Parts: sequence; structure tokens; C-alpha cells
Amino acid sequence: MKNLIKSFGYAFKGIAYCINKERNLRIHLCFLVYMFGFLTVHDFFEVSRTEFAILIAVSALVIALELVNTGIEKAVDVAVGKEILPFAKASKDAAAGAVLVAAIGAVAVGLVILYQPAAFAAMAEYYKAHIPELVLLVATVIISVIFVFAGPSGMIKPFTKKRSTK
Repeated sequence: MKNLIKSFGYAFKGIAYCINKERNLRIHLCFLVYMFGFLTVHDFFEVSRTEFAILIAVSALVIALELVNTGIEKAVDVAVGKEILPFAKASKDAAAGAVLVAAIGAVAVGLVILYQPAAFAAMAEYYKAHIPELVLLVATVIISVIFVFAGPSGMIKPFTKKRSTK
């Protein structure tokens, strides 16, 4: 049981590492938060349980492949050092390609399920009538952009500035 708990700990450390270091994973996560937020908080979209499960599955696939891609990239980097070997480059490119294929597939699934013009019109009307929530949405988008490009540690840095003791 102790080893099982340790293995979960290692897995969570790997996920945390990727969130901290991999911008593309943070992009995927932000889109997922907004998509699932709109699907669960408001009832703009008509989505069946099966469609919701499909969205979860394709989203998990993209996140999982992004984690595997990072693992492959780091392992190849350690194995070959600074030298760029053709097979090492091909391995890294193929792993990145797998993420791209999954992401394109997930977007296609999302478009098929979520292309509901009436839902988007209802969202627009809702936010016109609820300006404070629109402001909150815009603020979260700004925070998300900062999160994507600065990462978690970059977001915390301004608040943990060491003061000079001169």
C-alpha cells in the first residue's frame, strides 16, 4: 500500500512539473477549464451525458499525451546531451506530433458537439445582462493568459520579491 501511495505521489509530481514547465500544457488546461466551466456552471449548451463523457475522454487524451511528450523530450535530452542526433530529433518531433493529432481531434470533437449557435447567442445575451459576471470572465481570461505565459511560479514571483536589507 505504501508503494501505491508513493506512485501516486510521483505521478502528481510529474503533473506539477509539467504544469510549471510546459506552456502548451497550460494552454490545454486553460481551454479545458473554460469549456467545462461553461458546460457545468451554465446551461447554455445542450450536451448529453455521452457527449460530455466523450469531451472528458478526448480532453484527458490530450493532457496525457502532453505529459508523455514532455517525458520523451526530457529523456531524449538526457540521453543525447546537447548534440542534436537525427533519431533523437525524430523521437521528439513524433511525440509532439502525437499531441498535435490528439489536439486537432479534440477540437474537431468539440466543434461537432458544441457548435450550437443558439447557445452562443444565449451566452452573449446573458453577459449583456450580467455585466459584473462579464467583467469577472474578462479578468479570468487575463489571469489565464498570464498563467499560460508566466507559469505558476512566474505569477507568484511579484508577490514573493525579496527585499534588500541595505
